Amino acid sequence: MRSLKFVLAALAASVAIGAGPAQSEPVKIRTAWVAPVSNWASIVLEKKDLAKHLGKSYTLEAVRFQGTPPMITAIANGELEVANLAYSTFPLAVQNANIDDLRIIADEFQDGVAGYHSNEFSVLTDSPIKKVEELKGKVVATNSIGSAVDIVSRAMLHKHGLEDKRDYTTVEAPFPTMKIMLKEKKADLIPSVPPFSFDPELKKTSRVLFDSKQAIGISQFIVWAARKSFIDKNRAAMVDFMEDMLIIERWFMDPKNHQEVMQIAAKVTKQPPERFGWLFTKDDYYRNPDMLPNLDALQSNINTTHELGFIKATLDVKKYSDLSLAQEAAKRLK
Repeated sequence: MRSLKFVLAALAASVAIGAGPAQSEPVKIRTAWVAPVSNWASIVLEKKDLAKHLGKSYTLEAVRFQGTPPMITAIANGELEVANLAYSTFPLAVQNANIDDLRIIADEFQDGVAGYHSNEFSVLTDSPIKKVEELKGKVVATNSIGSAVDIVSRAMLHKHGLEDKRDYTTVEAPFPTMKIMLKEKKADLIPSVPPFSFDPELKKTSRVLFDSKQAIGISQFIVWAARKSFIDKNRAAMVDFMEDMLIIERWFMDPKNHQEVMQIAAKVTKQPPERFGWLFTKDDYYRNPDMLPNLDALQSNINTTHELGFIKATLDVKKYSDLSLAQEAAKRLK
């Protein structure tokens, strides 16, 4: 009996040693999106089979928002781990919401890079408005006051001597309704962003008056941002997350996968696949293959936002950046 007890005890000990310490729970990462297919979070889980760390070191949930401003509240309240903030809302999060530990960790997309897409601002095809100055006394639509798209519009009109309320009226409307706003003449100028800017009906009924690049040059339109406290606590899982995102994003941007990408876009948006021939090509925004943002462009964009009076002060973007997660993830893939 004593010998049996000894054998059983030894067996139990060997099993315990082999098992090692109990594995911790995967880190929960909630990431945000606004526009389908244009924002990575709306589609990356369609290729979750490529994410080798998903479900192991982290879990991923994509959360939809109407715009970037509500993400500030969510990340401040611990309801979001990775926000995709615009150049206009990132400084608001730092200055107005006092999220001083917010860090830029990656590129989402850049507007106006040579050879790539830039957001368009359009009038009706038969509109008498031929130049920006002729918007005086007119109605200008925007998706949200103070958004990145809104700042572009205001910057362009400001260049031509026009100021909101004094010289024109601004109205807010969701991107999907912009086409109707223009057709029904509820607005004289509308912004259009992918995928809405590729709507065949919109192209037929509208004419581009100017684009974002003409207004503010290259813009680091959207960045990924996370709190330093979360990064420090979960650094290993965040690098795993960035590695998986790099793998998936590079897959989507590989031309040989384009036909499957179009099918995925059709599934996500409930639109015909042939409408997505532009997606992840040079007709689309520029996306850095290593997910590294253009900090010089971002600094210029934030300076413009300050000059227009939407933030109380500019800020040093390098102080609020931590690109080491993306850089470490990229090194693993070389």
